[in-house]
Amino acid sequence: MKFGVVVFPGSNCDRDIAYVTQELLHQPTRMVWHEETDLEDLDVVLIPGGFSYGDYLRCGALARFSPVMQAVIDHAAAGKKVFGVCNGFQVLTESGLLPGALVRNRDLHFICDRLPLTVERTDLPWTQEYETGEVITLPIAHGEGCYYADPETLASLEANHQVLFRYHGDNPNGSLNNIAGICNSQGNVLGMMPHPERASDPVLGLTDGIKLFKGLLG
Repeated sequence: MKFGVVVFPGSNCDRDIAYVTQELLHQPTRMVWHEETDLEDLDVVLIPGGFSYGDYLRCGALARFSPVMQAVIDHAAAGKKVFGVCNGFQVLTESGLLPGALVRNRDLHFICDRLPLTVERTDLPWTQEYETGEVITLPIAHGEGCYYADPETLASLEANHQVLFRYHGDNPNGSLNNIAGICNSQGNVLGMMPHPERASDPVLGLTDGIKLFKGLLG
């Protein structure tokens, strides 16, 4: 399994997620500069969080027009896997790979915390290492993490079981239906606001996130 981590100007979580795939899972991983357009050698494309490339316009709005994103769209259309975390989730919605949008947190404050999530389904590679209904703990760090979609889109997401993760208990940012992570209808594109890569190394005190990456290797 070969991973590619997209690097945008200002990225700071790209190395975090590459550490998980390369050092913890021992999988070939390459950093993909946002101006690249050839992803043919990759099985999974990872769009990390932690960058502010054009966020003064709207999170993910400028990154969506980077040359690499058309290659990511083609990658997903070919049935290959794409995973966006935090800012990466925003980029996936901006590019049309996932429905809905991420907007300012309900209380208009940046939130940094560790929160419980409920795993909604486990029949996809992303979640097959978990149990349905399992409550896991992952870190969050965002100012625009409130998931929004119109009523029709929201109803479609629920009817087609595209919600993979929900905030368990208190909703930190006002996301509709407590949504923390969704996939596309084919199940090969996943976007989530919490950071599983920050809960993968035992040194950090949390390991619930490593199961998501391990599921891809199964």
